[in-house]
Amino acid sequence: MADFTDEDDALLEELGVEVETKKQSGRTPREERIIAGFEDIQRFVDQHGHPPQHGEDRDIFERLYAVRLDRLRDLEECRSLLAPLDRQGLLDVSSSPMGFSDELDDDQLLSQLGVDANGAGDIGELRHVRSAAEKRAAEEIANRQKCEDFDQFKPLFERVQKDISLGLRQTRRFERKSEIAQGRFYILGGQKTYVAAMEEPFSNEHGNIDARLRVIFDNGTESNLLMRSLQKALQQDPAGRRIIEPSAGPLFADANEEGDEASGIVYVLRSKSDHPTVAAHRDVLHKIGVTGGDVKQRVANAKLDPTFLMAEVEIVATYELYNVNRTKLENLIHRVFGAAQLDIEIPDRFGNPVVPREWFLVPLFVIDEAVERIKDGTITDYTYDPKKAALVRAGGG
Repeated sequence: MADFTDEDDALLEELGVEVETKKQSGRTPREERIIAGFEDIQRFVDQHGHPPQHGEDRDIFERLYAVRLDRLRDLEECRSLLAPLDRQGLLDVSSSPMGFSDELDDDQLLSQLGVDANGAGDIGELRHVRSAAEKRAAEEIANRQKCEDFDQFKPLFERVQKDISLGLRQTRRFERKSEIAQGRFYILGGQKTYVAAMEEPFSNEHGNIDARLRVIFDNGTESNLLMRSLQKALQQDPAGRRIIEPSAGPLFADANEEGDEASGIVYVLRSKSDHPTVAAHRDVLHKIGVTGGDVKQRVANAKLDPTFLMAEVEIVATYELYNVNRTKLENLIHRVFGAAQLDIEIPDRFGNPVVPREWFLVPLFVIDEAVERIKDGTITDYTYDPKKAALVRAGGG
């Protein structure tokens, strides 16, 4: 392009034409990358009104920005380079929050920042500066607002947490092949994340299928972000997880589906003991247990085991289960039927008194109903009422 004289510049200025002057920055590629990383932090401050903070309750990208800012403050070389650009006072060392920089050695921290600590003279080099697409994805994730109708979502998060605690749901690493679907739960940045709505899918600029989502977070915030942005964030988060639906692997079924992990068998037994109490309630007295082995082998020596009332037993029902913690499920079943637990003392082979804990005065049809409620995830809302011989809502009638 031809050079302009001062008169030409003045004329162009009167015409409203801006003359672009090519400037030679004289900066090294390393310095340019440091500046680009710092500008990411500045944009975050512009959007949110505060410097990025540490903490598990913070968005993952905010936490990464906080780590980066701590390190930039620590390095004199970086402070000198960035000082003329620091319009927000971010490099003030006295305001540096306590964060990861005190917990990690230099190599670990530089690795998180994308700094190559192995190359001589490269202590300030940020190896990876995100693309424009990655920056847009990060901004979408970080751009949250208060969820005004969070009351309708809060019980869903509580139910999911209860299911995880009881072993009715599991979490698995969010891998590249994992999908985003409406109505499913994920874990991002340590927060449970719910996809409440998904708009009509469309083809994005790269020819990939995408869709706008309404995503609710368990801290009462929400974000309308793209499906691809959420996928990328979950993949990049070392702790990114998907929460498995109970229906994704049947809790009880005749056969497992591909990818399900066998966990064991719930068994229901009826005693053949001639003990007066047992004989009087034989039709409704059942032992409910969970085993990871063969049920027939489990009861092979029943007549020698006080757990089985020192008598032969009849196997009246079995339910094969998958993807469930056996111990937690057994404890759950026993809690539900706790009010109907048999109070009996049986002497073992040596005459020592033993009180079996897995026998309950419960009709078989009620046990079947409990199994169905375990399948659909509603069992935690119920308990057994011996007077009504029925499952009733906990705390209700």
